[in-house]
Amino acid sequence: MRHTISVMVENKFGVLSRVSSLFSARGYNIESITAGVTIDPQITVITIVTSGDDAIVEQITKQLNKLIDVIKVVDLTELDHVEREMMLIKVAPKKDNRVEVLRTAEIFRGRIVDSSQNTYTIEITGNERKLEAFVDLMKPLGIKEMVRTGKVAIAREVLRKRS
Repeated sequence: MRHTISVMVENKFGVLSRVSSLFSARGYNIESITAGVTIDPQITVITIVTSGDDAIVEQITKQLNKLIDVIKVVDLTELDHVEREMMLIKVAPKKDNRVEVLRTAEIFRGRIVDSSQNTYTIEITGNERKLEAFVDLMKPLGIKEMVRTGKVAIAREVLRKRS
């Protein structure tokens, strides 16, 4: 099963390396990893997507919590959360398909961020399924190049009943 793990860390030199090394040293694969500073410039949140059963992910979580610069570790998989990825995709359609590329990008709320006589570069954000669906539609139209960010995720706020 795939798990999305959020790791809040102190924003210090080498922390990202230590976190990713923990995975490789134990033979766990990282499917995607993103890191970015929070509203507090001294704190970074690292979002990691990995695969494994619950016991493996529990072990990963325990090991992450042992690292000195780690503040908090949360497996978002079982929590209600919001997640997004961003993709830049360069498409080189035949002249007959150029309008179809533009229309499809618009349907998926993508933006043309660069164009030339032969290509469009489209920026699209969304969940993994949305991006995969867009790629599937663009394949027959001529994908030339594609890059993706890893997943970023944040837990939804829990609503509490008033007494």
